[in-house]
Amino acid sequence: MILTQFAHLTHIPSALAMFQDETVDFSMMGLWSHMGYFAKGIAIILFIMSVWSLAVMIDRYLYFSAARKQSREFAPKVAGALKDRKLEEAIKLADRSKKSHLAEVVQAGLQEFKSQGGSVNEETVESAKRALERAEAIVHAKLKKGISVLATVGSTAPFVGLLGTVMGILNAFQQIATQKSSGIGAVAGGISEALVTTAFGLIVAIPAVMCFNYFSGRVEAFDVEMDNSSSELVDYFIKQSSK
Repeated sequence: MILTQFAHLTHIPSALAMFQDETVDFSMMGLWSHMGYFAKGIAIILFIMSVWSLAVMIDRYLYFSAARKQSREFAPKVAGALKDRKLEEAIKLADRSKKSHLAEVVQAGLQEFKSQGGSVNEETVESAKRALERAEAIVHAKLKKGISVLATVGSTAPFVGLLGTVMGILNAFQQIATQKSSGIGAVAGGISEALVTTAFGLIVAIPAVMCFNYFSGRVEAFDVEMDNSSSELVDYFIKQSSK
């Protein structure tokens, strides 16, 4: 019995050598080199999705920042011009603020009011009100441009990564069955390579979902500002018609 136990002990170095031979390079380049064509295709798709969502994030951030900055400068100036009944000056102020969401809406209402030939009546006010509503819808669409991409990326990227993981695990077990290798390194290497796509999918999805929620909140805030400006402009027209 003692000799049998000693014989088992003599096989320990050979077993350790087997595990050392099956060590896997867990660096990004090492995992990429061991990935199958399908997993690499999934990784490329996720990379394209990440670049696309990043481009939308940068574009919306710059657009919203410019819109808020110009609107803050435009609002008091146009209010002063309308208070002094300088309709032409108010239109010119709106025309100079190209990126302001408020300026675009107010300009549409003022131009429609002006196109009535200076006659101030109920029909003029209603016509200006409809022009404001149309402008709000157009600006709202401009503000939401690209945001749906973030929602799509945020909802699909984890599943795309999971698809790569499922296929990777299937390939890993297929290789184990083919090679008839039951070493820890063979199992761990295949599964780790497969899980890379899921991790990549989550890395792509999480910022996309966070930015989608953030930009959606900004759009709602801009909608409220446009509604308030439209209401104030309609009140201004009504006051002018009553004089």
